[in-house]
Amino acid sequence: MKGAHIEQENGAVTSVQADVPALSKQRDTQSDAQRAFARAAQAELIEGNAVRLLKDAEENYPAWLEAIRRAQHHIHFESYAIHNDEIGKEFAEALIAKAEAGVSVRVIYDWFGGLGSASPVFWARLRSGGVEVRCYNPPGLDSPFSWISRDHRKMIEVDGEVGFIAGLCVGKPWVGNPEKGIAPWRDTGVEIRGAAVGEISAAFAQVWAMLGDPLPAVHSAEPPVSAGDTQVRVVATVPMTAGISRVDELVAALAKERLWLTDAYYAGMTSYVQALTSAAKAGVDVRLLVPGGSDIPLLRPVSRAGYRPLLDAGIRVFEWNGSMLHAKTAVADGKWARVGSSNLNAWSWFGNCELDLVVEDERFGKEMEEMYLSDLENATEIVLDPRNRVRSPKHGRPVANQGGGSAGRAVSGTLRIGRAVSAALTNSRPFEPVEARILLATALLLFGIATLFWFYPKVLMYPVVVLAAWLGASLFYRSLKLYRRRFRNKKKPDKAIESRR
Repeated sequence: MKGAHIEQENGAVTSVQADVPALSKQRDTQSDAQRAFARAAQAELIEGNAVRLLKDAEENYPAWLEAIRRAQHHIHFESYAIHNDEIGKEFAEALIAKAEAGVSVRVIYDWFGGLGSASPVFWARLRSGGVEVRCYNPPGLDSPFSWISRDHRKMIEVDGEVGFIAGLCVGKPWVGNPEKGIAPWRDTGVEIRGAAVGEISAAFAQVWAMLGDPLPAVHSAEPPVSAGDTQVRVVATVPMTAGISRVDELVAALAKERLWLTDAYYAGMTSYVQALTSAAKAGVDVRLLVPGGSDIPLLRPVSRAGYRPLLDAGIRVFEWNGSMLHAKTAVADGKWARVGSSNLNAWSWFGNCELDLVVEDERFGKEMEEMYLSDLENATEIVLDPRNRVRSPKHGRPVANQGGGSAGRAVSGTLRIGRAVSAALTNSRPFEPVEARILLATALLLFGIATLFWFYPKVLMYPVVVLAAWLGASLFYRSLKLYRRRFRNKKKPDKAIESRR
């Protein structure tokens, strides 16, 4: 730059010269970080958006219903579970009313998430009302292990103008029951307006096409070029892509001052735990807020067993004192934030369809930090006592989850049990007294299995035969479908030649 060669009368170089290299280096660093995020998430940074933070069902549900009732062209609704209760019926009636008014309404729900939440009658009512409904991964002859992959997303997109990404499903657990003293679940969502809505629509279209015919061309009005000044990334993952896992580890590596996490079903893998502990040891204020209660009694000591490496590294761990903490959020240095459906466990990272919004904005980051500090006022910090054992300094147990079981909680618990047993067999880490029950229960289970197979060896043979037959039938059925497709593809060119003749 020309200014870099200007000197003052006393011969001292101007401050412009000193600032130019520093400014250039800062821009290069930011550019490198942006490029790393884009590659890790497979999602480009989108400018010109307006993002509104929504806390709990009290703020999320009214905003969702208002958008649905204002719809003119289409509604795309994707949710892991919609309960057949007062809340679910309110949403169902709103969707049916728009479908009957000529709006294209499409809903995706997860088969496993729908178990015990809504009966076939509920979905039949939607379909009879004109709503197109598709179910993700129901069990079938050609997919014996379909239960492994789940559609865990929670999103709504309306007319290409507004979108919502959240951790909330639809049902009374998120509203609570004041008459019975049941508090609402704690959860977080966001409302998005601007160009990023197009990416939310594309994420829905991706899963819709996985379940049948793709979406027709959408002729709704284009979203505004600029609805605000917020930069975001829409991170849409499908099984075995692990985009959000790479993003979470990258954030842990780049955080300089603060990294505050909230998670409903934390069961961090070794690589992620190492990323968090490395950040904490480097002086980053790392905090993790998790549920304090569980409807599965065994999982409480299992959950606490996973705290030890975090606490040893100086990470602060808090347990929520309310009915259930279901939010999945992160905020780093007050500048970067994530809100969505992804939990910090292998199931979300590798096995599910997930959807998260990554926001790079100081105003939004400040809101997220203020909300986090507010949540900590209703949480208990977990510490290591003088004997280096995990404990809660407060007496009494946090309120247990009153909303029913969860596949995510069961899966994260299973992962922790597996780690505890593995660590015991390899003697790779010290154990907590609370883990005695886990090891004893596992030992008794193994003794029981060994005894059963010793006296009744055929018991082992029967499930193996059934599984082999099921897998054989599945592969045979799929091969027939492929042969039929191959035969149809061969006949198409012949038909084309005859038509030209």
